[in-house]
Order: sequence, then C-alpha cells, then structure tokens
Amino acid sequence: MKTFFTPLTGFYFGRLLLASATMLFLPIGAAMAQTAGPGRVSGSLVEAGSGQAVPFSDVLLLRAADSTFVAVAQTTEQGTFKAAALPLGTYLLRVQDLNYGVLRRRFTLTAAAPSLELSGLQLSAAKATKLSEVVVTGQKAAVVEELGKRVINVDKDLGSVGGTAANVLQNVPSVSVDVNGTVSMRGTSNVTILIDGKPAGVSNGGTGGPRLDQIPASRIAQIEVITNPSAKYDAAGGGGVINLITKKETRTGTNGTAAFNLGTADKYSGNLNLSRKVGKATWTAGYNGRDVTYLNHGHSEQTALLGPGETVRTTQVGVGNEIHRNHSLEMGVELELPKNQSLSLNVSPKTERNIEGESQDLTQQTNGGPVQKTVGRQDLDVKVKILEADGNYRRTWEAHKGRELTANFGTVIIDANVPVVQRQYAEAGSVGVPQPGTRQQLDLLANIQFGQVDYVHPLADGKGRLEMGAKVERQSNHGSNSFGYATSETRPNDFQDDPARSLTYTSNQVVPAAYVTAQHSLGKKWNAQAGLRSEYTYLSGSIQGGEGIAQRGSLRQDYLSFFPSALISRDFGKEAGQNRLQLSYARRLNRPNFMQQLPLAIYQDPRSYRLGNPRLQAEFSHNIELGHQLTIGQATITSTAFARITTNSIQRLRFVDTLATRLAGNAGLVTAETYANLGTTTNLGAEFSLNQPLAKWWRMNASSSLYRAQIAGNGIGNNRTGFIATARLTNNFTIRPTLDLQLSGNVRSAQLTAQGRQLASGQVDIALRQRLFSDRAALTLRIADLLNTQQYRNEIATDVLSSTRYSKDESRVGWLGFTWYIGASKAKPGRIEAAPQGGGGFGG
Repeated sequence: MKTFFTPLTGFYFGRLLLASATMLFLPIGAAMAQTAGPGRVSGSLVEAGSGQAVPFSDVLLLRAADSTFVAVAQTTEQGTFKAAALPLGTYLLRVQDLNYGVLRRRFTLTAAAPSLELSGLQLSAAKATKLSEVVVTGQKAAVVEELGKRVINVDKDLGSVGGTAANVLQNVPSVSVDVNGTVSMRGTSNVTILIDGKPAGVSNGGTGGPRLDQIPASRIAQIEVITNPSAKYDAAGGGGVINLITKKETRTGTNGTAAFNLGTADKYSGNLNLSRKVGKATWTAGYNGRDVTYLNHGHSEQTALLGPGETVRTTQVGVGNEIHRNHSLEMGVELELPKNQSLSLNVSPKTERNIEGESQDLTQQTNGGPVQKTVGRQDLDVKVKILEADGNYRRTWEAHKGRELTANFGTVIIDANVPVVQRQYAEAGSVGVPQPGTRQQLDLLANIQFGQVDYVHPLADGKGRLEMGAKVERQSNHGSNSFGYATSETRPNDFQDDPARSLTYTSNQVVPAAYVTAQHSLGKKWNAQAGLRSEYTYLSGSIQGGEGIAQRGSLRQDYLSFFPSALISRDFGKEAGQNRLQLSYARRLNRPNFMQQLPLAIYQDPRSYRLGNPRLQAEFSHNIELGHQLTIGQATITSTAFARITTNSIQRLRFVDTLATRLAGNAGLVTAETYANLGTTTNLGAEFSLNQPLAKWWRMNASSSLYRAQIAGNGIGNNRTGFIATARLTNNFTIRPTLDLQLSGNVRSAQLTAQGRQLASGQVDIALRQRLFSDRAALTLRIADLLNTQQYRNEIATDVLSSTRYSKDESRVGWLGFTWYIGASKAKPGRIEAAPQGGGGFGG
C-alpha cells in the first residue's frame, strides 16, 4: 500500500511532533516554573522576505544561566505570542518550527523593565531535509559564565561523580583547591562559603565544621561563585563568595534520585533523595553517605639556626592513610500559604568521622655531628556531629509587581571531638633521646544562630528598585584542650595530664548588619547600582588554665565598619546582555576566626604545630573589577581585569620554636606556624574564558588567568611580588545520543607564600556517562587525576629556617557510579537533564 504524505499533512504532523517535543522541557524547569514573577514578554513572528505572519509556532523561554525550561507560548493565527508571570532574570528565546530555521534571542527582565515587546521577529525558511523523529532535550552547560558570577551545574559535570564540592571547584575559573581542601580565589583563601545562601559553619580547610572536601557532590545541584558581591551580601570574604545550592524537587507526585558510587581501593558513596508534592505542600527527605580511604606519603627537610654557631638539620619521611566517613539526613517541607505567601522548614543532622594515621622516620643532625634516628607515629580520630535547621518565608503582592519580602532564620550546632596522639621511639642502636609521646584531646561545641529580613520595592517610574535588609549572626565556641605526656616508652597508652598546657576557652562573636542598595537604568543602554552596608563586630573570649601558655587571658574586640559598593554597566549590542561592559567596586573584610586567634598549639606532626595569635585583627580590602562579556551565536566570551588592595593583611608564618626544640633534646627540631597582620598588599590580574560549541557533538569551555600577587613582608624584608598563571580546559563530547564523554584538565603555576613559595601543580580527569532505560538511569565511569600528577610541594627560605615539604595523596582514583531517576510519570527523554534543580541561590 502506498502512503501519500502531502505538504498539508506534513505541516500538521510537524506541529504535533513539536508540541510533543516541547512537553519534554517541562520536567527540566519545573523547579523554576513553579515560581511566578512579574515578568512579561510578547511579540510576533513573520516570514523573512514575505513579511507574512507565522501562526502556531512554539516559542520556548529558557533560563540563560543553564538553559533550563521556564515557559512555552504558541503564536496565534496572526503570529502573535505572549508569556506572563515570568521570574525576573536573563532568558534565551528559541522558536521551534519545522518549516523554518531555529531563531534565538537573548533578553533580560529586570525590576526596572519587567516587560518586553519583540515585534516582527523574522524566520527564515528551513532547508529541505528528510522528515524524521524530533526529540528536543534541554542542555545545561557545565560552567555558565556571567559578569562577576559563575554557575557550575554539578549534575552536568561528569567529573563530580564520586567526588566532593572541592573536586567540583577544581575546574572552576578563579578558584584553586590545595591538598588540604583549602579553597582560594584569585590568590586569597579569604572566601565566604554558604549553603543555599545561608551560613552553615563550613570551614575552608580548617577544623571545627564540615570542609568542602567532605561535602559530597551528589548533594549539590549548582555552585555559584561570586567574585565581587554587592553590599547586599555579607562583607566577609575579600576573595568572594561561594554558594552551594542543594538539590530540590517541586514536581507533583513522588520524584527523586538514588545513586551509588564505587571507587578503587575502598571508596564508597551513595545517596537517596525523594520529594512528594501533595496539594500545597512539598515534602522532602534525603540521605547522603560517604566512606572513603586514601593513602598518602610525603617527606620534608629542614635546616634551622638555633643560635650562634648552632645549626640543626632534620628529615622526616611519612606514610599513612585517611578514612572519611560522612552521613547526613535531610528533611523538609514547603507550604504554599494564602495571599502569595510561602513558608519552608528544613532540618539536617549529620555525622562526620575522619581517622588519620601516619608512620614516620625522623632524623636529626646538629652541627654536622652524628645522625640521630627516631621512629614516630601520629594518630588522629576526629568525630563531628552537626545539626542544621532553618526556615524561609516569602511574600509577594499581586497588585505591586516586583515587590517582595523574604525572611530566613536558622541555627547550626557543631560538636567536635579531636584526639591527637603523637609517639616517638629511639631507633635501636641510636644514641638519640626520644621525645615523650603526647596526647592532645580537643573538644569543641560551636553554635551559629542567624536571622535576616530583606525587602525589595520597585521605584515609581518602573526603571529601578530599592532593596534593604537587616541581619544578625551570632557565633559561640566553647572548647577545651587536655594535654598529656606518656609516662614511658614501655607504656605508650598511659598518659599523664600536664596542667601547664591544658586549658579551656570560650569565644563569642555577634555581628548585626544592615544594608540598602538602589538600582536604576540610565537610558536604554546604561544601568547603575549603588549600595552601603554597615556591620558592627563584637568579639569576646577568654582562656582559663594553661599556665605554661604565654598568651593566655581574655580576648575582646569591637568595631563598626561600613562597606560601600557600586556597579555601572553599558550594553553595546542590540539585545541586553549580548555585548556588555561592567565596572564594579566593593569594600570587603576578613575577620580572623577563633582558631586563628586562639593561642593553643595544635600539633600537625611531632615536629610542627599551629598556634593562634590573640592580637590578630581583621583585614580590609578594596575590590575593583572591570568585565566584558560578548555573545556571538552560541559562543560566550568573558574577560575580566581585577584589582584587590588589602590593608592590615593577614599572613601565615613559620618559625623555629627554640625552647620546644631544646626541651625535646636530640629528638627533633620543632617549628610553629602562626598568623600576623603584615601591612598592605596589592593584587592585580586578568581572566579570560570561552564557552564555545565546536560542533553538535563537541562543547568546549576554556579559561585562563594571570595575576600579580603581592605578599606583605614578614618583618624582615620588603613586600614580595610574583606572577601566578592558571589554565583550565573542559571538553564535552556527545559520542551518541545516550553516551557522553568529558575530558578536563587544569594547571597552576608556582605561587608565593609569606616566606617562600608553593610549587606548580595540575591534573587531568576523564569521565564517560551512558544513559540507560530511556533516560531513567545513568552509568558513569570516571578516572580522577589520570596522569597521577596532583601533589603538594612547598618551600620556605628565611634567615633562620630553610624548609622543603612534599606530600602526595592518593589522587588517581577510578569511580563507577549508577544513578536511578525516580519520577511520578513515565520516563521521558531529557530526564537526566531534568534532575532536581537547586534553590536558594543569589541574584546576579
């Protein structure tokens, strides 16, 4: 039998296919589409050349940040379309019609201009092609570049499988992550870390709260990196703000994901996240677990001048392992209340345990004499319990578009128990005197409470808005340090308390703040924003006991600071955001945390410890950023020049503890690391990034940076400067419709420290993802640090101390992950791209 396919039947059949394909976008953007806003877009479509109206075409509106679906409209018989109740922000408009080529437009809806008219959009006739099945899938870029802000879509980044938040950030422009999990941006580790826009007690490579290298990537939907925040945000974090946006699901019915990851050499992680929407309530529950073991090794050499004619040379070789076991539960509910109101409540208990052990071979030689040999052992068992609870309220007014009131409040409780045991034994036949074994028991109870209210009011002329808010945050810390010595080598587990080095401490910090910002358009192409934030810092603390600690006593600081910010931008393209130049300024600060101020020696190994400085003060910085973003077709090019001038700069210093070394006899040279305010530094730099589809099956994201870093002098010499360069390249390949490949790499040149430098490092990662069962599941294979090049090397050179340190963690790891996507309806193409999205993010 012959089947006749006429142009008329093909026309309506094409409409039917496109209508079905359009529905595939609905799961992708449900999390965003469910939130109405004051935005409105209307326009018309005409055929290029003839000018005739194009009826019944589908007009898709996608969020520009990650290409997720927001809304769809269809043109009428007269070719007109309209979409209302849109959230403010930047969009991509795409017209779908089989008889015409794809039409794309980029536009921005703001409080000053919430409505846009796009009349007479011209469609060109499509080239003749064989009619086949049409499948439309929303694609999110792994890294989305915006001026002053970057968005990392974690689900899209195949390199996040089995990893942590620190792994995700390793391939982000402007960001560096060292071997200790410490994150720095543009040369400074003064970075504020938030979860869903709220404080969560996260420490940047330190102790006390969860670190980024302990937060599973499976919990995160997106990461926002804001390089120069406005006065609306906390002033802390001169380097910028990192906001972790957790996964949330708001589709009707039961939805979620279940995943399990298996890594080489005893590494496991898994998660289960579910949501259930019934009526006006959305219930969520989730579990994330991680049990991983990493091997490590390292060595160091130190030469120190203890006094006139007295030189000590030591070496240390260590081999050990680390075990990280993390478990977290998350429960919450979001309620839609009458009169455009909503309320959400969330609670999340967590436990973390880190077990670290290292065996050490140590040598010491004084003035070229005989070499003394010692065998050492360090064991650490960190147990942390965390409880997070928060609530969020939102109120809008239907009669006053753009007017909004939000409030959030919460608490974070951290209970940490950290025993550190050090042991040393003289090697058989050695004449050396062993250092007595020590046990240090650290206990910490920290409590963070916060509350914030924000209000947005559109201006009467409709060309701007006024924002204001107030916040108060309180942090309290209560801790103790019990220090003891082993009675003898034959009884290594029998410790006797030393009251001279045992103490208890308290620390309380209260920061009330208020801000106001105003935004207004200056004509069609110019936009300006100015703001002022005030923060009052009150810090008090005390130390009891520890008669042998010279810097014990009370701690008290209070100061009022003001933080202005300003931004001006100019659009040069026909469409908003297509070709934009932006200049911004913000004043920021870095408050030293209580561990940096606590005069408590925390031993990292038998020969080095970290000591706080109670006289340490906050550092302040002036941050200037000039950025340009250009969109050419599907390519986005972003270039940025920045400057950061820091006064009262906080630097980390290492010195020889001659008293501890002499008390240790011939057992080892003891060095200490502390902090000090050391003058003014100026960092200048430039960054460049390119997000470019090279083919339908190949997408590339490349970035590089070069900046001049200045380190304040350590009291001996002048400020030191050096140039630091970084480069990153990520390639995403679609081998076939259900198989993706990601190849990424990054490299960082050597960088300065206060007394030396940290040498260059880099790594290459590769990952494959196979979609299964009509996109209901995915199987991912990932190899981290394929060439096994990730390592840490540090050099120190002063008049009295010369040191080289090398450490290598197990970084080349293979991961195999399986993810199942749970949904209330049948599987649809694009389900993986429609995984639960984040909420609680910042604005631009």
